[in-house]
Amino acid sequence: MHIQLMTDGGADIPKRLSDLLNVKVVPLYLYFQNQEYRAGVTIDLETFYQKMTESDELPRSSSPSPNDFYDAYKQVDPNTPIIMLSLSEGLSVTYENAVLGKNMVLEEEPERQIEVINSKTASCGLALLLHEAKSKIEENYSYQQLVEHLHERVEQTSSLFVLKTLENLIRGGRLDRVKGTIAKTLNIKPLMRGSDEGTIEVTEKVRGDKKSIRRFIEQIGEYTKDFEDKIIAMSHCNAESRASKVLSEIKNKYPFKDAYLAEMGPLIATYAGEGGLVISFFKDK
Repeated sequence: MHIQLMTDGGADIPKRLSDLLNVKVVPLYLYFQNQEYRAGVTIDLETFYQKMTESDELPRSSSPSPNDFYDAYKQVDPNTPIIMLSLSEGLSVTYENAVLGKNMVLEEEPERQIEVINSKTASCGLALLLHEAKSKIEENYSYQQLVEHLHERVEQTSSLFVLKTLENLIRGGRLDRVKGTIAKTLNIKPLMRGSDEGTIEVTEKVRGDKKSIRRFIEQIGEYTKDFEDKIIAMSHCNAESRASKVLSEIKNKYPFKDAYLAEMGPLIATYAGEGGLVISFFKDK
């Protein structure tokens, strides 16, 4: 049975994976000053980063509308079941809008199969779940088996974040300017993780970039001891060489089966800032 995988603009999918997947992405909206863009459609990543450098203000983003999801679902053959892996409900109204779009379709075509899954993650965490879905489709999982499996995998997904700069958090109003200035003076680097509810929480504050990266890597071993059958996915904010070096250190320390590397899209990059890194992997059950 063919199954259509879908996600939204909160996902950062490595090219190596996207080339293997027939995944439909419903893009989010970006606003620089009063100019509207659809990420990945009317603005590419290179232009986005250029505008970020040139602008005094961070861009605003908004989720796809219920109509955007409705239109995306309607483009899929009615006989093809859909699994929509959505950006965490704890970070955005995207999941809610994806469900509203689904209900609009089902009012017209009640026989359709559309499952919207709150991934409770973002960025490369969604790529990890898409890879998992692809693997299980290749193992001939039925639609219902795959839906159940992905709901289980959502609960096992660990996403860890490390920032190189606090500048974007301060500019975006996510960190008080006074606290931010003190933290910058002390060279504090926050380590964060995706919570069980799908929000982002600070777990540690480490002084210095080298120490923060060392701790970032150490944390992996606190979530899983079983690496041989797992993959790890990483996304970076405009810092490919930094990300490649850190990913190489991770692979030397932990024998993951495979690793994916992607550039962050606008949603996460806006707050992560230059040099920010995210990793996602499945923790032990």
